Amino acid sequence: MAGNSFGTIYRLTTFGESHGEAIGGIIDGCPAGLTINIEFIQAELDRRKPGQSQIVTQRKESDKVMFLSGIFNDKTIGTPIGFMIKNENQRSHDYSHNIDAYRPSHADYTYDEKYGERDYRGGGRSSARETTCRVVAGAIAKLILKQYNITIHAYTSQVGEIKLLKKYQELDFSKIDSSIVRCPDNLVSETMIQKIEQVRKAGDTIGGAISCVIQSMPAGLGEPVFDKLHADLGKAMLSINAVKGFEYGSGFDGSKMLGSEHNDTFEFTDKIKTKSNYSGGIQGGISNGEDIYFRVAFKPVATIMQVQKTINSKGEPVEMHGKGRHDPCVLPRAVPIVESMAAIVIVDHLLRSRSSKL
Repeated sequence: MAGNSFGTIYRLTTFGESHGEAIGGIIDGCPAGLTINIEFIQAELDRRKPGQSQIVTQRKESDKVMFLSGIFNDKTIGTPIGFMIKNENQRSHDYSHNIDAYRPSHADYTYDEKYGERDYRGGGRSSARETTCRVVAGAIAKLILKQYNITIHAYTSQVGEIKLLKKYQELDFSKIDSSIVRCPDNLVSETMIQKIEQVRKAGDTIGGAISCVIQSMPAGLGEPVFDKLHADLGKAMLSINAVKGFEYGSGFDGSKMLGSEHNDTFEFTDKIKTKSNYSGGIQGGISNGEDIYFRVAFKPVATIMQVQKTINSKGEPVEMHGKGRHDPCVLPRAVPIVESMAAIVIVDHLLRSRSSKL
């Protein structure tokens, strides 16, 4: 299986399946001398782990990370950082009904077609459990970004038809994690939670969107033409399970505007800035020093607790009823994943930019 690595200089390779012994990864290209804060990394994992509230899957995993290499005396030494997270609470029997049937909107059929083999337990390699490894790499990337005073904040901005209409400049990012749905507006958060509870009790699932803001960005990051900064951010987000769309800056709404409305006019105060930021902090594939902001759309989780018609590998019609422990809405646990993938992209481009000019 190819396609298990992401990044050019700061590069993550992951391994493992949902119901295997463990998942893990190797981070290559991390500079030496970085102080590793294990408590911070574990706190980031705790934001993603299952069982943290009533509106997420009740699978119980401690998600304790064990570092195997690349760190000595709490500092990186420039060699590959190997790590592992044991799977502790697999219930593979929940998937015994799935041995030969293709679950609607899952990867069962496509994995069978591509490999001729598949791990039916929880989706195997296609499970979102793999994203735990991304959070480890993202947490280390955040420690690097802290030295540049670059911050990344993601939050749930939509659940179904319920939208947070405030601009990100009006929000208090410190309130994100005080909400179990990770929406920093109390009233909208409560409405979202009620909707997810309603959907969960009906045995169904619901999608939505996550917004992300990257602040204190330097100008000059991005590698045209094929490795534009927004292109790499887009690939990073679209590689996350259940993601259906990515837009940055004015996004699709920008297509409704005139050029005279959409153009970001430059001005100079203490530095070169733009009066508006419809470009989302990126022009010509290169950061311009303004805030980078984008939205990521997530589909409803494919496993629902209702009877569905499908077929098996012989093409025979069968009925399937979802079993096991699943998220009624992926958004609360996806927030740290979005932040992590953004951090990996920005660090990778920071390291690549070192060779851009003398």
